[in-house]
Amino acid sequence: MRKNPIVQRETLGAAVLQIRSGRATSRTTLAKALGISPSTTGLYVDHLIAERYLNESGLNQGPMGRPRRLLTTQADAGWFAGVEFNAQRIQAVGVDFSGTLKSTVETLLPADVLAEQVMKSILCCVAKLAETMQGPLLSVGLGVPGLVDAHAGVGLYYAFIADWKQVPVVEILGSKLNVPVILQNNLRAIALAERWFGIGHGLNDYVILGPRSGFGVAMVQNGRVIEGAHHVAGEIGRWPWPLTGGADGGQELHHALSAPATWRRLAGEGGKGALPEDLRGALAALADSSGPEWDAVCADYARVIGLLHMIIDTGVFILHGPLTMLGERFCHSVTEAACSLMPVLRGVGLQVVPSTLGDNAGALGAASQAMEAWAPA
Repeated sequence: MRKNPIVQRETLGAAVLQIRSGRATSRTTLAKALGISPSTTGLYVDHLIAERYLNESGLNQGPMGRPRRLLTTQADAGWFAGVEFNAQRIQAVGVDFSGTLKSTVETLLPADVLAEQVMKSILCCVAKLAETMQGPLLSVGLGVPGLVDAHAGVGLYYAFIADWKQVPVVEILGSKLNVPVILQNNLRAIALAERWFGIGHGLNDYVILGPRSGFGVAMVQNGRVIEGAHHVAGEIGRWPWPLTGGADGGQELHHALSAPATWRRLAGEGGKGALPEDLRGALAALADSSGPEWDAVCADYARVIGLLHMIIDTGVFILHGPLTMLGERFCHSVTEAACSLMPVLRGVGLQVVPSTLGDNAGALGAASQAMEAWAPA
């Protein structure tokens, strides 16, 4: 086994990740996935079995050759917490060591909530998860809205919480939880949720569309989530709107295409109409809409998605948030409108689909972040 303890730790973590994901199921396939010799792989596997992170049992008979013993993760070796929040609520999940969702917690936040109360509520959610989970808490992943510096562990700015500026999230929570805390923008966390639990499984290139209280996207290219040099990759909600300028100059894209704004447009409520208590249900009631407002909304989404596709040429756009309640018809209408606006898109595989994940997608993604970053001590 390699002597450098940092390399050892990283390789052990990578081995667990390969087995948990199903990309490796035996010592032989693990050696190929890690790119190291079978003998060295065997030493790592023996160590992980001794530490009760892996199981080796059963036989897997392939089409040729000798049967291989199966490697699996030990589900009760510990657990990961994933937490995602916005200005209205906190969603938290507990995922066991094998990556299976075991527990969920949701907490509503009061109007005009401030950063300190958000931090306290997150700690309460993790404590509540711990009551039902097995084994030690190994790591916590956080999906944080707005601009984040994931490497520094700081929430830089979020428009919908008044004092959410330069919040040292990892420092605050890590000192209370005494486990590693992994921070990421919530839409980028959702991109990881799709990789582990949803449509993104097995895909190397896809984009998360996130029209929620604002509007942003998360981009995965060549299997990696794109953050950007200044942490603003995907913040398209801050684009000027309309894109052509004009009398409404000074607005931003999220004013027209966020989930609340889209509901108001489709429902004919005007720019400041009161939102329904159940926004998802209200949008579901509009899924069969037709007419000028429906066409205008689809055309606006089409323009944005079409332009993005011509820049990044992704495999699929995955719609998240309340607008998934408009169903596949909405996604198809947007796709058709984009291809009408930019005919070249018909030949380059533009595809928009609603996510199959629900409200806890961000928390699942945060837990996925924790799983991917974990390595044994």
